[in-house]
This record gives sequence, C-alpha cells and structure tokens, in this order.
Amino acid sequence: MESKSFAHSLHVHPNDIDEQNHVNNVVYVRWIQEAAAAHWNAWATQEIKNKYFWVVLRHEIDYKNAAFLNDEITAHTWVVDYNRVRSIRHVQLLRKHDDKLLAEAKTTWCLMNVQTHKPTRIGQDIIDIFAK
Repeated sequence: MESKSFAHSLHVHPNDIDEQNHVNNVVYVRWIQEAAAAHWNAWATQEIKNKYFWVVLRHEIDYKNAAFLNDEITAHTWVVDYNRVRSIRHVQLLRKHDDKLLAEAKTTWCLMNVQTHKPTRIGQDIIDIFAK
C-alpha cells in the first residue's frame, strides 16, 4: 500500500556547502530525515506520537544533480511496503526553480514502542496516518 505524498520545503545554507561548492552528500541524508520527521509530525496525532517513534535501519540514496547555495528544495516523501515492524519511505529532493531531481532515497524504518523501546507491529492506525 502506498501513501499520499507529503511536501517539505528546504533551503541551502552556507554550512551545507562543501569544498566543491555544492551541497555535501551528508546534508542530503539530513534532509531525508527532516522530511520524514516533518511528515510524521504533521500527520500523526499527539496520542500516536506518545505511543510510537521511528528509527532508521537503512538508507539507499542515488545522487542525481548538485544543489547550490541559496537553492530552494522541495522534499516529496511517501511511505510504502508496510511489513510487520518495518516500512519503506521514499524521498525525492527537487530544486524548486527548475524542478530538477537532485537525489532520491529509499529508507527502511522500524516502528518502535515509546515505553519499551522495542520494535512494534505497524497497525492500521499507523497505515491510516500515511494514507491521507
């Protein structure tokens, strides 16, 4: 089951730039995580957030084009492939002014119980959050 896409805006700051004068690859990882957190925080209720949190098990990132100082970026993200305690989240990072794909990622996340800090089965309540 695939969820609806969520958009998150980002801006390239001077500390995001590396020696080659473009955004450092590590920044893309940060943006991917920021987009996921923004999605969860925007759509999950406080009651759900009090019960669960997510941890990353794996990132796969394909870097397509460079981003530069002051670029405005949109991260589009959605969740797919719910499997017991894991789900797959996709993120596409696009430069706003030319809609150029900068990077795309596939991240495996694990749902955790806030009280036990152990993996917990993804129920319909979680799937419904991303199906908006």
